[in-house]
Amino acid sequence: MTISAWFTIALAIPVLLLGEFLVRRIKVLSRFNIPAPVVGGLLLSLLVLLGNLSQVWPAKFDTKIDSQWWTWLVSIEPEWVNAPAKNTNLPFLVMFFTCIGLNASWSLVKKGSVQALIFLALAGVLAIIQNCLGVALAKAMGQSPLLGLVCGSVTMTGGHGTALGFAAELEKAGLPAAGVVGVAAATFGLVAGGLIGGSVGGGLIRRFKLKSTATLATHLESGESSASGILPDLSALVGFGKLFLLNLVLLLVCVKLGAWMSWAIQKTGITFPVYMGAMLLGVCLRNALELAGVKWMKTEIIDTLASVTLGLFLAIAMMSLNLIELASAAVPMLVILAVQVTVMALFAWFVTFRLMGRDFDAAVMAGGHCGFGLGATPNAVANMKVLVEKFGAAPRAFLVVPIVGAFLIDFVNATNITIFLNLLKQ
Repeated sequence: MTISAWFTIALAIPVLLLGEFLVRRIKVLSRFNIPAPVVGGLLLSLLVLLGNLSQVWPAKFDTKIDSQWWTWLVSIEPEWVNAPAKNTNLPFLVMFFTCIGLNASWSLVKKGSVQALIFLALAGVLAIIQNCLGVALAKAMGQSPLLGLVCGSVTMTGGHGTALGFAAELEKAGLPAAGVVGVAAATFGLVAGGLIGGSVGGGLIRRFKLKSTATLATHLESGESSASGILPDLSALVGFGKLFLLNLVLLLVCVKLGAWMSWAIQKTGITFPVYMGAMLLGVCLRNALELAGVKWMKTEIIDTLASVTLGLFLAIAMMSLNLIELASAAVPMLVILAVQVTVMALFAWFVTFRLMGRDFDAAVMAGGHCGFGLGATPNAVANMKVLVEKFGAAPRAFLVVPIVGAFLIDFVNATNITIFLNLLKQ
């Protein structure tokens, strides 16, 4: 039985709601900040796997759509007239990374001053180390170097979104199970990042007898928990009214024009992810509008749109995974990931802490770096919250880490992965 791509799209919100329910009820899932779409989608893909293994309900998902009204936004017209088949969730993927670009505001970066740029440089260096390490270990075990790349910065620094965003290019390059391996590695990283972040940050604070010099009143709101979920997000967007519509139109224009920009980039012969053109266009438009004094573009609206589109993209991608493909890469993948976790802890202790100032905030940032260096920014924030609740406020850490982790590192990491991918193809 083949499950229609349209039915898969229809299942996305119910799967998200299921994942949110399970994350709320199962403490270990919330403790390690496992994304709701990963939980809900993975549960459905496991059910499909069981059905196929037992032959009780053999099924597979149709992952392509060729309907022109669905593919127009992410296609250039010469291609679109031939009704090309595109991945079902491609529009959501491109919209999410376009939101990353639209939030790349220079004025926001300046708030973190030099510290944000130093931390971004550290995160970029770590991403390069992760790729070099992953590729070297994969080759040493007789595996495809592309497996090492997937178990490198694609999933460690990048997380689930980047892993699935690059899956199509990695599959074309010669790693058929890129999507499944990426999801497994990213999930491993989320758990590991949550486990080691508090230990690294707390260990530094105790080892060097560091004290907070700030009061709790100066603790930034970015470190506080807020209500999230697909229904609250959709409700919030509706509440923005006309401003939401203006920002949505801007997003869709970037996606459409970005398809042409991506096509032009691909013509250079260099492999770039399909969303790169739209993301770059988003960066340019955001800063141009800020220079022009435009006030209607709101970061909170773009953030919410990013949350919705990422949730839908991940839910569709996760539920349609073919988990049987994971078996052949399981052992080499675990070896590479175990080394990556060790290197992350050492990097945070000996490099991040020292270059960020060797003070209390630097120790908290080191703990946060373990969170998003092995998974995602929410993990980083969760790690830092545990530390400040126990040892005292760290306002500088809660300014710098979210700025870098939320969008700047995605842009840097996408470029890093693209360079490695092209080198490995030669």
